Amino acid sequence: METQKASVKKVALSYGLYLALGTIAVSVIVYAMGMTYEQPWWQSVLNFAIMLACIVYGLKAFKKDNEGYLSLGESLKTGLAISLIAGLIGSLFTLLFITVIEPDFTANMLDATADKIIEQNPNMTEEQLDMALGMSETFMSPGIMFAMGLIVSLFFGFIISLITGLIMKNPRPEHI
Repeated sequence: METQKASVKKVALSYGLYLALGTIAVSVIVYAMGMTYEQPWWQSVLNFAIMLACIVYGLKAFKKDNEGYLSLGESLKTGLAISLIAGLIGSLFTLLFITVIEPDFTANMLDATADKIIEQNPNMTEEQLDMALGMSETFMSPGIMFAMGLIVSLFFGFIISLITGLIMKNPRPEHI
């Protein structure tokens, strides 16, 4: 009978927390710089790099605790658990941010969005602009933002875990 010493829960809690704290720190830095409504390109790149590092190092830790063995299934389970924990914490932070820290977030973001739309489409009619902003406002509701944060975290977590798992896999030999 195979024994598994590694704990998905232990690794996921640790590295999920690291990932959440890293991405929240980036958001706080962007907010402190006054760039929240500009959404700089480097914020997404930095968040992805943090996610990549946390999942890869989380899978390395799991593999080390598991006597050097890591199956693709264990990789996906561990990486998705890390992403789930980080996604939940990050989405809770987003809710806190848009309801308490920056309660005018939705209105300010819609203004910034309107400015970008008008800049990119100067011939757009008022009706078209109102329709585009109405759709944007729907996606900026707290519930939708929470769900999207979680979905995006799980999606990228799955992709990173899959690729990392294929590279790092070392399944236990089958006993006959």
